[in-house]
This record gives sequence, C-alpha cells and structure tokens, in this order.
Amino acid sequence: MVSEETAPIRILIADDHAMVLEMFEQFISGVPDVTAMTAPDLNTALDIIDSQGAFDLVLVDLNMPGMNGLDGMREAIARNGGKPVALLTSNPPAHLVPEVLDMGGAGFVLKTTSLRSFYNEVRFMAAGERYIPVELIERKRVVPKDHVNVPLSEREMDVLAELSEGKSNRDIGTALGLKEATVKMHVKAVCTKLEASNRTQAVIVARDMNMI
Repeated sequence: MVSEETAPIRILIADDHAMVLEMFEQFISGVPDVTAMTAPDLNTALDIIDSQGAFDLVLVDLNMPGMNGLDGMREAIARNGGKPVALLTSNPPAHLVPEVLDMGGAGFVLKTTSLRSFYNEVRFMAAGERYIPVELIERKRVVPKDHVNVPLSEREMDVLAELSEGKSNRDIGTALGLKEATVKMHVKAVCTKLEASNRTQAVIVARDMNMI
C-alpha cells in the first residue's frame, strides 16, 4: 500500500482540444509522482470528480464547453472538496487574475508553458500554493500608497526573489538554507512592508517598483 507521503499527485485536466490533452498525458506518463485523468468538457470533468473523489489539482480550460465564463471554474472549486482548481488558458485578459484569485482559484497554467515548468507549477499548486505566471503578473500593476522607501532587509529581498520564481516556502528554505517557519516569517514581513495582502500581490508590487 502506498503511503500518503509517497502517493502520486492526482490531477484532472479538462480541455476540449484533444492535442492539448494528449501532450499533457504523454508527458505525465513519464513522471513517477504525478497521475492524470482528462476530460473534454466541464460536465465530464465534474462527473469524474463526483465519481473519483477530489483531485489534488484540477485544471479547467477557460473556453471549453460548459464553462460559461468563470462560472464553470466556480463550480469545479465547489465540487473538488476544498482542493486546488486552476485555470488552463492561453492568453487570459488581465482582469481575470484578481477574479480567479478572489473566487479561491489556485492560479493559472498557460498552454504556452514548457512541460518542465508545467510539472513544477502542478506540484506547487497541488501543495496548496497559488501560482501566477510572470507574463500575467506583469500585466497587473499594483502600487502601495507609499512606495518611495520600502525597508526590506537583505534576507527579505532574497526571499522576495525566490517568491518571484513561484517557489513554495519549503523550496525557498532549501534554496536559502532557512527553516520553513523562518521563511514564513520573512514572507509575512515582506507582505506587510509592501502593503500586499498575499505573496502573489507582493511579487506584483515589487515588480512594479523595479525591486526584482
């Protein structure tokens, strides 16, 4: 019996383009710690969730049948038992970023991403983190009220740089030689000093200020 620690990440990918599904299926078949099921539309995806149980991550295509804008994503979030649901898309408008995050979405996966990046993004979101590609972050400009002098320490700048790469607290700790609890403390300090409500917005603010 496979233990919880070694169980592969279960993902569900819903997209009406067969070639997209085949590409992801072929890649995932060669990855030992990820398994995937696919669906050609939202209704099929919801049926799979109902029959197979919640997935560690569900990816739903923005424009496939049944989505009705973001209503379909909202439904998938409700059906996936509190586990992450992210949007799979090619070139979403900037206004979708806050809308997806506000409804509890795990973030975005761009169809133009490399398969190596796709693997990292899937693991990141399945771990409970939110992920927004750099291309989308750069479209959304958020500036704190007083952005002249932001007193980030050298270590906080190091953490911020790692955040900008979409890394989890554990991966940041490994990269910087810090305990995960210490990383969490630094992330909280960065968010407070940049007047950001979360780590994603902190990266957005920092990029707008040319800090990273």
